[in-house]
Amino acid sequence: MFRVGSIFIPVTDMERSMAWYEEHLGVKKIDEWEDGVGYCLPDGLTQLALVKVESRQETEFTIKGDRKNAYFNFLTENIEAVHEGFRRHGVTVTAIEDFGGMKAFDFNDPDGTRSPLWMK
Repeated sequence: MFRVGSIFIPVTDMERSMAWYEEHLGVKKIDEWEDGVGYCLPDGLTQLALVKVESRQETEFTIKGDRKNAYFNFLTENIEAVHEGFRRHGVTVTAIEDFGGMKAFDFNDPDGTRSPLWMK
């Protein structure tokens, strides 16, 4: 009955971020307003919005000590291909980790926002 409608990502440079998300995540623009732009992810189900902010914002919360967790993650069907494509295009990525059937790595957008990418 419910699903997540949109993910909102704070960005400091709208033009740079729009170009980056369009190139690297393949998002399609569906809306634009004074301080933001809305996109649809390639699956056609999930929306993503970039919102202009004055300074970099965290998109993680602290679990305990210095251990953090992201508020959202992305999914893919071919994590190795995405990882290699990001690396080839200069996107900052962590190594792919295997969690016993699930694999994941983190990537950074132009603001340094760290996003996890998972594959089941």
